[in-house]
Amino acid sequence: MSRARLALTALSLTSASVLVLSGCAQSSNASAKSGGYSAASASAATGKKPAPFSEGAVKVALVRQSGAGDYFEQWGNGAKAQAKALGIDLTVYDAQADNAKQATDLSSAINSGAQAIIVDHGFPATIQPEIDKAVAKGIKVIVYDVETATKGVVTTEQDDASMAKAVLDVMAKDLGENAKVGYVNVAGYAALDKRDSVWKTAVDSHAWKQEFKVGKVTDSTATDNVPLVSAALTQHSDVTGVFAPYDELAKGAVLAVQNKRLQDKVKVFGADVSNADIQNMTAADSPWVATAGTDPSAVGAAVVRTTALELAGQLNKDTVSFPAVAITQDFLRKNKIENMDQLRQALPALNLSQVSTADWIANVAH
Repeated sequence: MSRARLALTALSLTSASVLVLSGCAQSSNASAKSGGYSAASASAATGKKPAPFSEGAVKVALVRQSGAGDYFEQWGNGAKAQAKALGIDLTVYDAQADNAKQATDLSSAINSGAQAIIVDHGFPATIQPEIDKAVAKGIKVIVYDVETATKGVVTTEQDDASMAKAVLDVMAKDLGENAKVGYVNVAGYAALDKRDSVWKTAVDSHAWKQEFKVGKVTDSTATDNVPLVSAALTQHSDVTGVFAPYDELAKGAVLAVQNKRLQDKVKVFGADVSNADIQNMTAADSPWVATAGTDPSAVGAAVVRTTALELAGQLNKDTVSFPAVAITQDFLRKNKIENMDQLRQALPALNLSQVSTADWIANVAH
């Protein structure tokens, strides 16, 4: 979810429904490269480093439950680049669809001597006890798209309500009032549940007629949703728009619409943005006409900066949100945008350089 490519919150109803990303299980190299990624440049810090950063490398653990799609890879790359710029000794754990392993990873992080732990997605029932242990030991805990009520934990999240509203405003403009629509979503994920609330409001506000709701999250979410959406379109071929508020769900909806040869009639509205999403939206005859999202690399970096400020005692807040922006197919094609680097140049609103920063922080540029 934020994720969210979504920045999607992996609050799985069962361990089998946690999003999966292929990659390394654990890494202690904050400057590692993957998927052709090269480290982003960082603006120079001008201020004096506060403790504990003035005392040398600061040990931080990143405990992840990553998911399908390149969103999670980009998020991790941004986090690693920002950690390197700050002189953070970052150890990365990734449970990859194993809730029990994430709890074990979090326990290992607690015992590793880390001064702070970042928890990126996760199933609350599994990791909550370990979060409580970390806080009790005086370790700073920063979570991203994880629901927790533990006092002292800093919550970071992409603004899922603004994300849904941004793309649904475009959908309303395209479809108008009283349209017949389809919906692809899954309950039980914090990010998707927040987007669902905005969807319900939009349906009521525009008098849309929701003809179907389908969807599931698996380790092959896009592929596994194609038959579900295809079957729904067979029964309800008169819909003019489909909202799928997570990019892997949107990809499945796109394939289903194309398989049914309805791309001239049915528009897909998604959420999240990544290189793969941009390629999908700009492809010939693509029905995916709008999305909304944050820059995953910028978000990963901003979460690490938030952690640094919390360690330095300078954050002074317990929640940090990252706003989303709407991105249309017309905008991408008109500006000949083919990847995230080009999108960052064309849409400065994606840059989170002013979020969670200070003059002593070397801010990673995306």
